[in-house]
Amino acid sequence: MNRTITVSIVDDEADLREHIGGYLQAAGGFSCKSVYASAEEALLHLKTDRPDVILMDINLGGMDGIECVRRLKEIVPDAQVLMLTVFEDADKIYRALAAGASGYLLKRSSPSKLLEAITEVLDGGSPMSASIARKVVQSFQALPARGAEAVELSQREREVLNGLAEGLAYKQIAEQLEVSIHTVRNYIRRIYEKLHVQTRTEAVAKFMRK
Repeated sequence: MNRTITVSIVDDEADLREHIGGYLQAAGGFSCKSVYASAEEALLHLKTDRPDVILMDINLGGMDGIECVRRLKEIVPDAQVLMLTVFEDADKIYRALAAGASGYLLKRSSPSKLLEAITEVLDGGSPMSASIARKVVQSFQALPARGAEAVELSQREREVLNGLAEGLAYKQIAEQLEVSIHTVRNYIRRIYEKLHVQTRTEAVAKFMRK
């Protein structure tokens, strides 16, 4: 890794903030730039902090983490937010992705998985815990008759969208489908145009709607 990845943590559990911050500092190649106990405090400072990745809890004391993501994306559109939470119900997953989260990880994930997910976010991926990715894929698969047919996605476009839903980076999708990254980008551009969205999270979230 050529540079240090900076991370900010938004969580109301002091012990967890300290634990994750300490692990990041000791891991090498990562740095804990700032920590905040509330969404309100985070919104005041993250625009200036500009970390590479933000770890966001959902169940905060005041404003919840999903609403914090939505407001943060309005003021810092390129913010990369990785949800780090205990919740794994479909509604919260959908709402977090729709708000603009780049990934969704459970707190019980191993420290090595967390570091891998942070790096993956910067590589253009949407990392998710296995159980979360399964829920996303199941929601996607449950909607072909109403969602995919309505927008007339081709079989290959469905395969690319399925890769996005699984949190794969463009390179991984290209390898899986045995095409070039340029071809994957072209498919994604067409998917965005058909779904009238601008980001992968919006595309996935649109297919999760019940």
